[in-house]
Amino acid sequence: MSAPAAGSVGDLVRLRAHHPEAVAEAAEARSRRPLLGSSGRLMIIAADHPARGALAVGDDAYAMADRFDLLRRLRLALSRPGVDGVLAGADVLEDLLLLGALEGKVVLGSMNRGGLAGAAFELDDRFTGHRPADLFRRRFDAGKLLLRIDHGDPGSLETLHTAARTVDEMAALRLPVFVEPFLCRRTGDGGLRTDLTPEAVTTSIAVASGLGGTSAYTWLKVPVTDDPDDMARVMRASTLPAVLLGGEVGGDLDQAYEKWRTALRLPTVRGLVVGRSLLYPADGDVAAAVDTAVGLL
Repeated sequence: MSAPAAGSVGDLVRLRAHHPEAVAEAAEARSRRPLLGSSGRLMIIAADHPARGALAVGDDAYAMADRFDLLRRLRLALSRPGVDGVLAGADVLEDLLLLGALEGKVVLGSMNRGGLAGAAFELDDRFTGHRPADLFRRRFDAGKLLLRIDHGDPGSLETLHTAARTVDEMAALRLPVFVEPFLCRRTGDGGLRTDLTPEAVTTSIAVASGLGGTSAYTWLKVPVTDDPDDMARVMRASTLPAVLLGGEVGGDLDQAYEKWRTALRLPTVRGLVVGRSLLYPADGDVAAAVDTAVGLL
């Protein structure tokens, strides 16, 4: 007999404790859809930050620490017209599965979450999340990996090598993999600074596109450069389909919308993968923030 479904977020703990098999059953029963619909565009809500210990939104260092609140925001975002799916770690995706929020949605599993935010080993970004076999077994639709490269940090080489082999494994299973590349460097206080100059983003795209023995199932997940007008030149570095990431936008969401709008006109850019800026907008209106982003597509 099938385990009962979670009717509310409050049911999740009881269901997980008494019916752990419910996760596999929900994954098996979930209705699926093609990665791209008739529009050829993608609008994905990102929520894989907590699995890397990255809980901050703006000045609130623990904004994403309340899982019940995060799930409420995710369910609202996923219910909005034009939202295709979600990117998250296993625990968040399984919560959403049990809540029935992933029916007919594109599900992307986050793969390397070992480069914990602020850690000395942050750039040795081990694959501690979904493995390709996990995504295949759960009937999820794609995976995502983070590829941060610091020419002065040997840990980047291990991440680069593992990412290449993961691209191979995903292609063997015919599962798309979204590669999110950055060039970055350590700051004087030991933190990481991402380089969003056109030269750096171009180089990161070139490296990411060449990972593995085939690029047939590789997508790019790229930031918008400091000057969005540079994106036309930057995106000529690859013919792989790409989505734009949201990143930290501060309080000026309108400026972020305009940057995304400009880049979305480019031929290889197929959509948006945005998380914190839409889930935690300054005015608190998640639905309006998501609807405006969908309108850009």
